[in-house]
Amino acid sequence: MEPQQQEIRVDGSVLRRSKRLYYAVNKPIGVVTTNRDPSGRPRVIDLVPQGDEHLYPVGRLDLNSDGLILVTNDGELANRLTHPRFGVPKTYRVMVAGEPSAEVLEKLKQGVHLAEGVARASQVTVLRQHKQSTLVEIVLQEGHNREIRRILARVGHKVLRLTRIAVGPVRLGKLGPGECRRLTGEEVESLRQNRPMRRHPTRRTSGPRRERRR
Repeated sequence: MEPQQQEIRVDGSVLRRSKRLYYAVNKPIGVVTTNRDPSGRPRVIDLVPQGDEHLYPVGRLDLNSDGLILVTNDGELANRLTHPRFGVPKTYRVMVAGEPSAEVLEKLKQGVHLAEGVARASQVTVLRQHKQSTLVEIVLQEGHNREIRRILARVGHKVLRLTRIAVGPVRLGKLGPGECRRLTGEEVESLRQNRPMRRHPTRRTSGPRRERRR
């Protein structure tokens, strides 16, 4: 029998099954990805509709980074998205100081030694160059803490701005800072299978519109 079809009773009463919820959130800078914060700072889970379900962010984005983070109460999917052995790609737009050379870009793909081991980018693409900075797109399939900032610091380039734009097939799209939307069934299934989708939703499907944080 499938677990979701089983009936669980306690003292004769049927326990209500938690509805699986999945949100995409555009985390602004200054918002934390922990469910409990002693300092009382704004949290990612404050940006999604509140109900009886126990929601939590999938993975992390540090305080000074912004962009896409998923929020759910599906522990199995959360583990699949964060455990390195599943290799779910996360895509970032990163503004770095200076102009990384071809050798530096290759070094990022070959691997940079951190305390936890070797960290590497699966893809690195230069998108745009400015006078004193460069915008690059980096794809990671690992999950070390503050990994992008640390590997770029090791090769001599300070991160000026870091935005996550995709988790697997799910894209940030047109979500504004502080906004959220429900994931579609196709997105959830694509995340489970770690495969591309035929299309990428860009409009908000649910959740209140949030004002930009100043």
